[in-house]
Amino acid sequence: MCTIQKIVLHICCAPCATEVVERLKNQEYGVVGVFYNPNIYPQEEYTKRLNTLKKLVAKINFQLLVGPYNADKWKKQIEETKEVQLEVEPPQKEPEGGERCKICYRMRLNYTAEIAKAHGYKIFTTTLTISPHKSAEIINYIGKEVGERHKLEFKEFDFKKQNGFKQSILLSKKYELYRQSYCGCKYSTKLNK
Repeated sequence: MCTIQKIVLHICCAPCATEVVERLKNQEYGVVGVFYNPNIYPQEEYTKRLNTLKKLVAKINFQLLVGPYNADKWKKQIEETKEVQLEVEPPQKEPEGGERCKICYRMRLNYTAEIAKAHGYKIFTTTLTISPHKSAEIINYIGKEVGERHKLEFKEFDFKKQNGFKQSILLSKKYELYRQSYCGCKYSTKLNK
């Protein structure tokens, strides 16, 4: 009897999870989703995205763990890191994909690794690389760094390849999922207007 290997998947939103979960299941992984996104602004948007993800879980059946929503912790980490260590423009003036985003990726992937380790899982990854607006190279680099620190394997993917993003749009329509118009944080809302 073959045991299915579990992979802990950081999930940014339901639309991105559609194709990613399907792909991982096709590669014979058992998916344990982690929704940890304290960057999402405002809280009503966070709740809407979480409820949409729960709707997807009910349709395609995978395990979901939900982390705490702590927007103040996210904001403090972004602002403190910017002032003290990076000495660059305030986060609201930075382009999408800049240093602010790298800090955010690291925070969310670190939490995902902590959850994986706490539950005895050895492998983790993220849905973030399905977005055409995000660099898989940067995300995978950060994920690998986080994995090494936690003594876990970060599985590198570029889920946007092989029409991943296009497929996520089609699946989102099929499952009638809410699709947001910005990444998540209050700074990204301004960039999309």
